[in-house]
Amino acid sequence: MVSPEGKYAWTVKVGEKGQFVIPKEARDIFNIKPGDTLIVLADIKRGIAIPPQDMFAQLSQTIFPEDLPSENEEE
Repeated sequence: MVSPEGKYAWTVKVGEKGQFVIPKEARDIFNIKPGDTLIVLADIKRGIAIPPQDMFAQLSQTIFPEDLPSENEEE
């Protein structure tokens, strides 16, 4: 089966401690290095995703918009 350009799928096994190894090809493609911090997103219906690091700022703005009231404003 040939996957569309830019689309990838891998299988991994989860160990007893809940850990899994990101395949080397995925680490190379997404420039994941030892010590990098990754964000893991989950949705009960859609599953788990690990977006690229360059999306952190965009995701945090989506999740935590600036117009949220501060703690002092809520009281």
